[in-house]
Amino acid sequence: MHRIFGSKENIQYCDREGAYVIPVCNGKIGVIHTPKGYFFVGGGIENGESHSDCVKRESLEETGYTVSVKAKVCSAETYCFHNEIGYFHPVQTYYTGEFISKVSSPTEDDHEFLWIKYENIKGKMFWEMQNWALDIVYKQYIFRLS
Repeated sequence: MHRIFGSKENIQYCDREGAYVIPVCNGKIGVIHTPKGYFFVGGGIENGESHSDCVKRESLEETGYTVSVKAKVCSAETYCFHNEIGYFHPVQTYYTGEFISKVSSPTEDDHEFLWIKYENIKGKMFWEMQNWALDIVYKQYIFRLS
């Protein structure tokens, strides 16, 4: 399942492919809270990096946890204007996964990892496309279990 947000204009965009994990534990979803808002654990893929390697690296940086990347949930992209980047086209792929063990402190000081109930995070993710992916995870993985 893939969805496009925003409208592509006849302008040069900065493309960025990213991979993210949406962990679920005891009916709660793991997210990162920063001064900008709520995000999934993950980020931009570095040169030659696989989606799984990206998620594992980003998880260590943002949470200090090792992670097991599981099934692909969906993907999305958006066309937008970013205050620091300019015209921006992030393409994000979302996976289920589990946190395995805490092996270090996060290296990103302004990132706080939280477990939040779906009802308390619904519609509050920074990216509209992450809100969409959150709803899919809720319907496929949480709602079915309750």
